[in-house]
Amino acid sequence: MVGEAVKLNLKRPINAFLASAGLSPVLMTGLNYRTNDMNDNKKLQLPYFNYLLSELKRENSRLEQSFGRHVHWGYWENPDTAALTAQDFAKAAEALSAQICRAGLIRNNLCVLDAGCGFGGTVAHINENYRSMSLMGVNLDERQLTRAKEQVKPVPGNRIDFKQSDACALPFDDASFDAVLAVECIFHFPSRERFFKEAYRVLKPGGYLALSDFVPKPLLKPIIKLKMLEWGGAGFYGKCDFSYCVADYLRLAQTLGLDLTVERDITANTLPTYRYLRRLNFDHPVNNPFAYIETAVAEVFSRMRLLDYYIFSFRKPV
Repeated sequence: MVGEAVKLNLKRPINAFLASAGLSPVLMTGLNYRTNDMNDNKKLQLPYFNYLLSELKRENSRLEQSFGRHVHWGYWENPDTAALTAQDFAKAAEALSAQICRAGLIRNNLCVLDAGCGFGGTVAHINENYRSMSLMGVNLDERQLTRAKEQVKPVPGNRIDFKQSDACALPFDDASFDAVLAVECIFHFPSRERFFKEAYRVLKPGGYLALSDFVPKPLLKPIIKLKMLEWGGAGFYGKCDFSYCVADYLRLAQTLGLDLTVERDITANTLPTYRYLRRLNFDHPVNNPFAYIETAVAEVFSRMRLLDYYIFSFRKPV
């Protein structure tokens, strides 16, 4: 009953936001609130990557600059200074990867795994800024890995490999990496618990697991459990599990024996992303209404501080 009440109360501000963005609130009638088990996500469906890859093939220069390297939100140290140009957003996306590398204590002479590596942007960031590195990126989508291999080449003294792999069943020996990163992708994984167990296994003693994620306030969890953002299919961003609260992360870390080193709410630093996406969508319309609806819903929840953006880092004990 609590979930029903919250759901109904939030439809009004979401509809108002859609109307202000020039979208018909009637689109909200497409919401499907039925329950769904995230563990049933056996087939990878990421329509937004289908769109990006198609536009990149068409040599869409603005999309190339915005998402050809990193496919995640941006980070602005001072959000009020966001210029909202493609160059500005690309710089902000690079800054987000830098923040997560900082949380994972990335430095020279390390072996680093980037799980859910996308087009290899975070691997490229590490490659360009650190030396004597052994870098591995894994992803389920072979198309993303193909682009990563084409775009990211090791500088002298560094080594880079990309491998098709499930982040919840990593094909690596125990204690293989000094750091494991997961930049804005863990919500696509079938199970955070399985991923954390695998990350713990492949980390060397004293190694770090650093990640970013959209983290709901407890008030939002009943809506998420009802799958408010499930549109009867993959929508635009694919199947996403945003049900993990801060307390869930802390509980999982404690269960595995990981020590929390960073718990940082950077929601305010990421909010200009939504303004940029609206501007980008205006100039380059996406032929998928869910692209607008899902982004608008995420922005409303974020601005209401019901859906926060966190960076976490955990250390495996020596």
